[in-house]
Parts: sequence; C-alpha cells; structure tokens
Amino acid sequence: MELLPIHQKIFEVRGKKVMLDFDLAEMYEIETKRLKEAVKRNNERFPEDFMFQLAEKEWNTLLRSHFASLKTGSGRQPKYLPFAFT
Repeated sequence: MELLPIHQKIFEVRGKKVMLDFDLAEMYEIETKRLKEAVKRNNERFPEDFMFQLAEKEWNTLLRSHFASLKTGSGRQPKYLPFAFT
C-alpha cells in the first residue's frame, strides 16, 4: 500500500477542511472500525464542529471522483458513509 502525503487526504466539505475516517485510521495505524467504535463510546467528545457524517450526495459527488482519479486500487467503497473530522 502506497501512503499519500497528508495534504492529499484533506478535503473541503461544508466549507471545512476535513480528513475522512479511513484516512485518519490509516494515519494512526488502526482499523477504521476501531476508530468509529471509539467515537461512539466517546460521542460527547466529538461535537458537530469537530466531526460529522457525510451525506450520501457529498460522498458520491464530491469525493468519489477524487478517489477515482487517485487510482489507489484500494476499492474504497465503505459499507457506511464516512465520518469527516475537522
């Protein structure tokens, strides 16, 4: 797996610069599933201005085209919509 520079993993969504849950998990060398579990256990520590879940339209229109252009071959099609962390 080729790691991309961090600036290539930052996107603008809803007027905020964010990293997606799977990129953040990769950076911390944990499974995305474990990151989401930690968020659910500590939900009060993640207010909406710090983290939000993408809407289906945001995922499909804003981000999919970007990932397709990266040609990472990772098949990033999550079962659930990703969380975005500001």
